[in-house]
Amino acid sequence: MDPGERFAALLAGPAATLPLDEAALCIAAHARPGLDIDGYLGRLDDLAAACRNPTLDGLVSILFGRNGFRGNVDDYYDPDNSMVDQVIDRRRGIPITIALVGMEVGRRAGVPLDGVGMPGHFLLRDKVDRSVFVDPFDGGRLLDAGGCRRVFEQVAGGRVGWHEDHLEPISRPAIIERVLANLKQVYGQTQDVAQLRWVGRLRLACPNVDQAAEHDELARLSAPMN
Repeated sequence: MDPGERFAALLAGPAATLPLDEAALCIAAHARPGLDIDGYLGRLDDLAAACRNPTLDGLVSILFGRNGFRGNVDDYYDPDNSMVDQVIDRRRGIPITIALVGMEVGRRAGVPLDGVGMPGHFLLRDKVDRSVFVDPFDGGRLLDAGGCRRVFEQVAGGRVGWHEDHLEPISRPAIIERVLANLKQVYGQTQDVAQLRWVGRLRLACPNVDQAAEHDELARLSAPMN
């Protein structure tokens, strides 16, 4: 199946069981046609199989200790940071894509995690002990709510006020929408029209995207080709 069709079929399914890994790899397959999506799903299987201690500490040790997943502090706005295949290969990414890997490896290993869409800095939250958070960008550092707030205040720099709702989990489709929104921003800054087109087409499959606005944007981007 074409990656775009595969992506749309996934997003049309139940939100609670959306496979984040497969959807994110369908996104990456648009940047690298011919990408072996199923092969990379197998790579995540291997990471989960290595987690012999199915606890949050065990998962953090495997991902951030043994395998060295970290935030890409040298080139934060590299679009490859939003491509899960490259995150798996390079062990580097942005908070949301490293978190996505953590959620999907945790799901396989029996360590359930939620994605927390804190403005400016995506986090993970333990589903078993909901007072425990993980900062995927900072090498899996464990945080409590106060630590999350300090990270937020450092990132926001006073531009946005703190609210406890910032620590609530977001839906799986919303995570995928946010990955695409990040790519739209990066490609918009470089005015890469070809990449913006496929990002826009994928965004049309997302349930909470403004369809009319996205269609208008796609029409504007495609106008030079008419």
